Amino acid sequence: MLVLIQRPPLPDAQPWAGRRGLAALDALAWPAGWLLALTHAPAPTGVFGRVLTAFIVLCAIHRLHRALWMNHRYRFTTWKWGKLVAVLMLTGWLLKTLQP
Repeated sequence: MLVLIQRPPLPDAQPWAGRRGLAALDALAWPAGWLLALTHAPAPTGVFGRVLTAFIVLCAIHRLHRALWMNHRYRFTTWKWGKLVAVLMLTGWLLKTLQP
């Protein structure tokens, strides 16, 4: 049996001063981090690395387009993943400080 569940689209984001610039920075920072991690891979990546580089560049162009021209649809990646990292760091800090 195939069950398809369609979620309603997220509402448009509220515009505020500086949102477009921060969105462009966020849109380019994450692919730049991916490229940095790829270039510092411990083993040679060969053709796979070149294909992955091209894919990352295409993702960066798509993200930048959404951040600049479809800003009401852009969602901040740093905010999404930053909350998760902050919770994990807080958990680690609590575990470290509460040990007898």
